[in-house]
Amino acid sequence: MNPAANKPLVWLHGEVKTPPFSAAARIEAGVLLRRLQRGDSFGLPHSRPMPAIGPRCHELRIPDEAATWRIIYRIDPDAVVIGEVFSKKARATPKPAIDVCKRRFSEYDAIARGKE
Repeated sequence: MNPAANKPLVWLHGEVKTPPFSAAARIEAGVLLRRLQRGDSFGLPHSRPMPAIGPRCHELRIPDEAATWRIIYRIDPDAVVIGEVFSKKARATPKPAIDVCKRRFSEYDAIARGKE
């Protein structure tokens, strides 16, 4: 793909660094995020849609030594927007994580509309 066609990552919250990620998990997260920037899309086991958060929202799954990391992201026409990074132990995504991502994406959209 043409490098100029790569979408930027917009970090609304969170980061991927070692620690708390292991080096292997950090690299896996970086590879998957880079592929998203290039326009790739994933299904399970790497990613699942998150319609409870909103359209184009997904949850990346990064297995690690002591935890499973989640990166909530949204694919916009011009960017990959990261709403949250957290470790997940339960099967369901915690409601506070869903609520905070909805709020962050809504605030991001309001700011983006103001720049048009």
